[in-house]
Amino acid sequence: MNLPSQLLEKAVAEFAKLPGVGKKTALRYVLYLLRQDPQQLKQWSAVVARLSEEIKYCEVCFAITEAKKCEICSNPVRDHSIICVVEDIRDEIAIENTGQFHGTYHVLGGIISPVNGIGPMDLHIEPLIKRVEAGGVKELIMALPSTMEGDTTNFYLYKKLSPFNVKLSTLSRGVPVGDELEYTDEVTLGQSILLRVPYESSLSKK
Repeated sequence: MNLPSQLLEKAVAEFAKLPGVGKKTALRYVLYLLRQDPQQLKQWSAVVARLSEEIKYCEVCFAITEAKKCEICSNPVRDHSIICVVEDIRDEIAIENTGQFHGTYHVLGGIISPVNGIGPMDLHIEPLIKRVEAGGVKELIMALPSTMEGDTTNFYLYKKLSPFNVKLSTLSRGVPVGDELEYTDEVTLGQSILLRVPYESSLSKK
């Protein structure tokens, strides 16, 4: 792609690094920004710059926050005896939007995927085990994608956490097999949380 400006080329190259964004789409984004009021553009760039400076990860659950602990982990009204394990922050947001879950979360930061070179040590699994070891946790809901990688991660967590006196459950299969949680409608996802089943039951069906 031949562009009339090196700076424009650099901007397009940076936007093209975003997931699902090709060079043509990146160019459209850059040209859109160039048409905006300079002051608005400065505000936009300032917010983006603040992301790397001010956004942190909760020291307890690894959700995105601006403090040491996220609002959910800091909330005494939430049920801290129940932990919902999710792949990333998008799944936490999806579950929160159902209004059906009042426990806490643990964001793994991914799922086990040997094909992509992601193993257990690349995820926030050890901190999760330490949370359970510390006591006070009665139930762990494994709300991971119903994919091969999600099931592999579920089984790994099951083997690691079986020695502890904690109930292990998983979403009911109202969530279609192969689907990502963030794309599941709120009603279906909410029902899957409420009608969760013991993890051992899901193993017996395979």
